[in-house]
Amino acid sequence: MPATDSPAAAVAASSRARRFTLTRSALITAVFIAPAVVIRIIGLHLDPVAALLIYGSAVVAASFLLAWAAETAQIDVSGGLAIAVLALVAVLPEYAVDLYYAYVSGHDPDYTQYAAANMTGSNRLLMGLGWPVVVLVSIMVARKAGSPKSRGVTLEPANRVELGFLLVAGVVAFVMPATGQIHLALGLVLLAWFGFYLYKIGHGDVEEPDLIGTAAALGELPDRTRRIAVIGLFVTSGAVILLCAKPFADNLVAAGTELGIDRFLLVQWLAPLASEAPEFIIAVIFASRGKGTAAIATLISSKVNQWTLLIGSLPVAHLLGGGGFALVLDSRQVEEVLLTATQTLMGVALILGLRFGRLAACALLALFFVQFPLVSTQERLLLCGVYTAVAVVGLIINRSHLIDTFRAPFVGRAIRHTGHPHHEGERPTLPG
Repeated sequence: MPATDSPAAAVAASSRARRFTLTRSALITAVFIAPAVVIRIIGLHLDPVAALLIYGSAVVAASFLLAWAAETAQIDVSGGLAIAVLALVAVLPEYAVDLYYAYVSGHDPDYTQYAAANMTGSNRLLMGLGWPVVVLVSIMVARKAGSPKSRGVTLEPANRVELGFLLVAGVVAFVMPATGQIHLALGLVLLAWFGFYLYKIGHGDVEEPDLIGTAAALGELPDRTRRIAVIGLFVTSGAVILLCAKPFADNLVAAGTELGIDRFLLVQWLAPLASEAPEFIIAVIFASRGKGTAAIATLISSKVNQWTLLIGSLPVAHLLGGGGFALVLDSRQVEEVLLTATQTLMGVALILGLRFGRLAACALLALFFVQFPLVSTQERLLLCGVYTAVAVVGLIINRSHLIDTFRAPFVGRAIRHTGHPHHEGERPTLPG
């Protein structure tokens, strides 16, 4: 009798825990999404600051829904096309606002600055804050676990493929500050490079996904129920993001005017922080559980997406909005793009050896915060010089890996996650 009761009790406890996790997540996200949806549908006009908070909260909540759906969908996804569709859907919250700005810039040139601001902010936030925080958390966790000499995160050999894609895109991206524009031709090149990246992922080595929290609870559902839930999450989150992206973007600009804050800076940092918060939180959770390599690999992949798909899409959206074949950048926007390009080169150069050390993380983090007090052109160009100098040092130190990294997108094997995830301990089953 005890042999039968024990598995039955374990199954019941697991089921209760799963229901609690899913119910809690649904209620929390609904609290933030419902007000924005209701206000948007009835057409109620609010104070810009209040509207910014309401719509921004909805975008963050919808981003969590989308992140859970995208993670769980890895269980059932197979084939390159499915991988591509999943990748495109997963980046929706990060790009919806920026593409809206780029689209409007086609008939309102004032919005060009906001498209550039959002793009540079999201990229620098990811590499300057996301990457180093994950590494530093991983080091702290390793030391608490009994590895006092841990000084960094070691990447997998397959991660060189992502680094190769990012390195090539990073070099090509210097065309933007050099020409003072984001031309459609450059956009198409970057979109093609992103398409090739998806092809490599779709034909890479298969690895089981590692799910945590709400995504893990969704992954434990029966196949049919899980697939319905994932589709529902994709539809719901996508609808909320598309519904709230425009008012969030417009009120972001209006709130800057009302509060007396530089609208460029507000768009540059607040919008990316809202849309990327779920990704950052999930990565930090992975790192806190001793999975630093997986966490940083995810953020490297996100950086590839941003530096190819996002930038490549901007001139397309601009053209569709009634603009010309290029987004023309003013002097400040050129400085911001140059800062982002040099930071990207530095970040890649420091980890070409597939080792993300503490010093590299601290350097990225310190330079990220140093940028905020800088207001003059000379100061920004000086920071670009510092990024470039550190990048050159990194390239010299890791010069033996440079050729392999350039070749990796063409000859390397990427990793894609698919199939049922492995959980610690087997799921208990009732005896037949």
